Amino acid sequence: MSSAYDDYPGRQTGPLAFVRRLWQSVAFRLALGYGVSVVLFMMVLLSVLYVQTIGVLQNRIDRQLISANHRMVSHFEAYGLERLADDITETLTDGVNSDTEVYLLTTAAGKKVAGNIAVSRDLLKPTFGIVEKQVLRDGRISYSRFRTELLADGSVLLVGRDMRDQKDLEQLVGNALMAAAVVSVLLAIIGAIVFRDQLEGRVGAIRRTAAQIEAGDLTQRIPVSGKDDEFARLSHDINLMLDRIEILMDGVRHVSNTIAHNLRTPLSRIRAKLEVASRPGTDPAQVAQATTFAIREIEELTIVFDKLLQIAEAESGARRQAFQPVSLNDIVADVVELYEPVAEEKGVELRVRMDEDVMAAGDRDLLASAVANLLDNAIKYAGSPARVTVSTRRDSDTVSLVVQDNGPGIQAIERSKVGTRFFRLNRRVPGYGLGLASVTAIASLHNASLDLDDAAPGLVARITLPRLGNMTKR
Repeated sequence: MSSAYDDYPGRQTGPLAFVRRLWQSVAFRLALGYGVSVVLFMMVLLSVLYVQTIGVLQNRIDRQLISANHRMVSHFEAYGLERLADDITETLTDGVNSDTEVYLLTTAAGKKVAGNIAVSRDLLKPTFGIVEKQVLRDGRISYSRFRTELLADGSVLLVGRDMRDQKDLEQLVGNALMAAAVVSVLLAIIGAIVFRDQLEGRVGAIRRTAAQIEAGDLTQRIPVSGKDDEFARLSHDINLMLDRIEILMDGVRHVSNTIAHNLRTPLSRIRAKLEVASRPGTDPAQVAQATTFAIREIEELTIVFDKLLQIAEAESGARRQAFQPVSLNDIVADVVELYEPVAEEKGVELRVRMDEDVMAAGDRDLLASAVANLLDNAIKYAGSPARVTVSTRRDSDTVSLVVQDNGPGIQAIERSKVGTRFFRLNRRVPGYGLGLASVTAIASLHNASLDLDDAAPGLVARITLPRLGNMTKR
């Protein structure tokens, strides 16, 4: 049978290695343990039924022996020893149960008067109840149950039954039970092997995919069958996780490359300025200018790193544990108040529209940062004069933060790029290309969506969050 471990490097071969691998398989041990448990349970159940059935048969035989014994004793008391002997002889020759009946009648001296078993000393002792012993019946050894009773004149009466058929039946049933147990255990082992192979066939696909991903191929995915079973759902969930990991890895790779590219230029400028300033005989004014330049460049680099750290923190999801009910209206009011001087300076008309009771679960500082980034972009890119409207909206299941301007907007083909780190639409406008990336990360942290649409004219940016009380439903 095929196995998912067939491709395992360094795999040992041979019967012992096969048995060792079988025993090391959790699936095999679980299936075998379950199968053996079922077999043991069935064997115990059948044994109980067997003992109960044998007990019923034996009780019936004992009752028959007691009845026959009472009848013989009554016959003796009524007609004497000779008539009892004749009665025993007649009973043994009437053809009714003659092959199983056991009788013995002896005088007080132990001389056999009638019966079909040989006289022995231990058989002449009265018994307390019914016993089972070996007797010599018609020249052969027989296992018999019998009762021995001392009659009034000292003679001894033994009434019994040959248990050979009963013993044969017990042995037959016992052998059948043993054979059934052996066959059942073999079937349990075969079933466990089949179960293990089927399970490993499904797990093997996951293992092979994991091995390919471990080797660096993040595009590999687990094949998903059309069945709606546990493995299909597990494979689907793992593939979703791999999709997310691939996106994150691509993002990390892109960020690493972009950071290296974006930091090289300012660092080179700083180095060039400082080299010029460090030359002997440099004018103090040039040294002061170089120092000021270096400080300004380093401050801008610090801002870039702070924004990257903020994005990383939002993407990590760590701050989700501190979510609290927040009023989006309060956030908008605070941010608009902060940007009113900037808008006035740029000649931008700033409007505010808010629905009532717009609440969501989230981090107030991060949401305020997202609104500030959207508003800052709108003021910078809308031009002058322009009109920027910041609004909140409440729907049945969601709430929204909306920033809309009547500027030139963003072409549809570029809207998907503006959330990428360090992507800038217009490099003549001051900025770092991290604003919308930060908004995207904050929206993702809040299980929200960021949509950029054409406002005809202008751009409308909308963050849609689950309404407070509905967040756990998503």
